[in-house]
Amino acid sequence: MTHHDLVQLIAKGIPRNGGGVWADFGSGTGAFTLALRDIAGPDTQIYSIDKDRGRLREQEENFDQMYPDSRVSYISQDFTNPLDLPPLDGLIAANSIHFYKDHVAVFRKLAAYLKPGGTFIVVEYNADRGNIYVPHPFSIETFKKIATEAGLQKPKLLTTTPSGMLDEMYTARAIK
Repeated sequence: MTHHDLVQLIAKGIPRNGGGVWADFGSGTGAFTLALRDIAGPDTQIYSIDKDRGRLREQEENFDQMYPDSRVSYISQDFTNPLDLPPLDGLIAANSIHFYKDHVAVFRKLAAYLKPGGTFIVVEYNADRGNIYVPHPFSIETFKKIATEAGLQKPKLLTTTPSGMLDEMYTARAIK
């Protein structure tokens, strides 16, 4: 996927040039982190969390090239462990929660970082059965149940796109 494709996947859930404090949980090399910065604008403070330090270094190099004056804090840690974060206006978990079996527990942990009214965005494969690469995906219908059980409100499908793995991906959001 191109940067433009990634922006389109999450754009409906993030106010254009809205700034604020956001986090990307399981950010990897930062494809969605860069898309977040593109949409939310230069006044955004981003916390990029991934347990792979090498991937975060690669992400930092990408930010230096695309958005050199961005405010990004890189945190090398498993995002299911406690993190020292300020209250967030929003968060993204793109293709990261499906590595954990207890989705509700992960949603609750992440949602706890959100301010009241904060936005919880998920990019996920639209399937309830996984494979060796995507062990625990959850469909949009399952997302709605998980989000509600985790105390989030107004779960909503934002967009879908075809995928070479598990047929389709979706973007959804819920509100704290």
